[in-house]
Amino acid sequence: MDASPLSIEVVLIDDGSRDDTAALMQQLALADFRYQCVFLSRNYGHQIALTAGIATACATEALFIIDGDLQDPPELLTEFYRKFQEGYDVVYAVRKKRKENWFKRTAYASFYRLMRSISYVDVPLDSGDFSLISRRVADVLNKMPEESRFIRGMRSWIGFRQIGVEYERDARLAGESKYSFKMLQRLAYNGIFNFSEYPIKIITRIGMVTIGVAVIYLIQTLIKRFVYHDVPQGFTALLFAIVLFSGLQLIALGLIGEYVLRIFFQAKGRPLYVIREVIRDKERQPL
Repeated sequence: MDASPLSIEVVLIDDGSRDDTAALMQQLALADFRYQCVFLSRNYGHQIALTAGIATACATEALFIIDGDLQDPPELLTEFYRKFQEGYDVVYAVRKKRKENWFKRTAYASFYRLMRSISYVDVPLDSGDFSLISRRVADVLNKMPEESRFIRGMRSWIGFRQIGVEYERDARLAGESKYSFKMLQRLAYNGIFNFSEYPIKIITRIGMVTIGVAVIYLIQTLIKRFVYHDVPQGFTALLFAIVLFSGLQLIALGLIGEYVLRIFFQAKGRPLYVIREVIRDKERQPL
């Protein structure tokens, strides 16, 4: 920031931290007018915290979105801004190498490729929320009220000119990630169910296949009965069919339930987050 010719404002979001983060943020904001702090009333999750930051930032030109663990290099701002000046509204980072355990690397790679194959929007491979977005993209994001947020998918849905910049992601500098497997699973569900019709459509396809199998089995049974006078004995096949189709019905209800659950939370109309406190230089003018 000190070396950059750009006028930079930093918005720090405290998403219900339980350590000394809030105190250190407040100390920094009071000492340096370039920083402002937003303290949420509780932990709302990563995507909601980013949403609060995008809504709070007053930059008129562009917003640079970055996590606070320094796995994503802030120095890429210069290259991102250069692409922005070339006319791109979204400049997103593409991770060409991750320094995480093999399970996370495999899970992330599989998820992005699954999203690419089933989503109705073009979500770039291996790209997260680390990006630079124009003011007009930020304004559109602020108008999108969905409760189950998947910002990288929303960013792709908005459109405009977008480009990726490859980089090598470093290991976490300090501390441990609070992003548990359950939270990653929830984020993946939001991406799949918010930006894909495939889960619902696959139920219909499975239903059609099972009906076809049932009709073939019925014809086979009738032929054995009336042509070969061979009456099928035993209930093994019948029990197998009942268990199989019962399982498929439960899966179908679960998939439908995921969509209904999102409709339920969205229909409540609650605010996405509640701000407990904002520390901002009163003399600061919007960029």
